[in-house]
Amino acid sequence: MDSENYLKYWRVVRYYIKKKYNLTTAELEVLLFLKTEGRFSRNDFDTFNEVVSWDKKRFERLRQQGWIEVFRKKHGKHKALYQLTYKSKRVIASVYSKLNGGTIPTSVFSNKSYTDKVYRNLIEQLRHPSPE
Repeated sequence: MDSENYLKYWRVVRYYIKKKYNLTTAELEVLLFLKTEGRFSRNDFDTFNEVVSWDKKRFERLRQQGWIEVFRKKHGKHKALYQLTYKSKRVIASVYSKLNGGTIPTSVFSNKSYTDKVYRNLIEQLRHPSPE
């Protein structure tokens, strides 16, 4: 894929991922940021969390929903460390795969909302581009 077009379908991919995994834009962005952090503290999480729309319950919600897990519990002077779960890593790999031209299934789009119909139609066009 042409590197200048890498993000051309970011909006479509983001919509699909949010819809399929019931994530908000801010939650997805936080997970994408944390992917390269490896293990992180709550302070590390909060540093990036300040950049996205503020939600003081986001960390705990992501942990309870299985996106973040404890790597090391707090012990003495050592603070707790966290990491993304296998589930998070799979979803992020799916994001990059789709940005690289991988198939985007339309099965997650209901026929109930206009927005779902618009995205489903665009995805169908991506699958079957019209000849020039």
